Amino acid sequence: MRHALITAGTKGLGRKVTEALKEKGYTLTVTYRKKDEAYYRMKKQWEEESSRIQFVQGDMVSKQDVERMVEEAYTAFGRLDVVVNNAGPYIFEKKQLADYSDEEWHRMIDGNLSAAFHLARKAIPIMRRQQFGRFVTYGFQNAPTAPGWIYRSAYAAAKSGLVSLTKSISIEEAPHGITANMVCPGLVTGDFKEADIHEGREVTDHSIPVGRPATGGDIARTILFLTDDDADMITGSVIEVTGGVDVLHKRR
Repeated sequence: MRHALITAGTKGLGRKVTEALKEKGYTLTVTYRKKDEAYYRMKKQWEEESSRIQFVQGDMVSKQDVERMVEEAYTAFGRLDVVVNNAGPYIFEKKQLADYSDEEWHRMIDGNLSAAFHLARKAIPIMRRQQFGRFVTYGFQNAPTAPGWIYRSAYAAAKSGLVSLTKSISIEEAPHGITANMVCPGLVTGDFKEADIHEGREVTDHSIPVGRPATGGDIARTILFLTDDDADMITGSVIEVTGGVDVLHKRR
């Protein structure tokens, strides 16, 4: 039975990924930063399947917490096949570079770039022994071109660096049966983060070229494909799931 570690997997896009992997039969380690309503809701919903699912608390900004997540996943289930790095801090307030504090800058870099490094460094030796692994990171539209993103400079810098890290992992670990890919969600807002694709299709949104809002189900479906056993030929890819919307300029 495959085992997956999903960071920030109790709510939003992470919850949909967790649900999708659970339906596929995975055992799961789901991380969360604090015991909020989403955590208690998921734990109660799945309490009868506690033998398949464990919850681990931790902050992605902390190297010690990130490494412990991997250790607890492996200790509990004896293997680690998939890592979905869904977590990553984000500053919603519009801020120009000159207005960032040192703390905000380091939180963006540590939580979005360094955390992925610590996750991968800890997980890769396990995956090498298995000769199988799937590593999935999150980016943003056009991240491979290192675009400027007004009011999001720290986040954009971290994610652009994460593109290179993800691609480097894909090259180095290909001989070991390990793939590394990045998924770039478009505008997934509000309740649609935990909605299925069919729910999105029930709503018309003319601001999105495909005519409907993006959902967490769209992201989860993409990640299911990338983590499949037969997806070994897809590695080092950056896949945008945007419905054609121009995310960067829409958020000016």
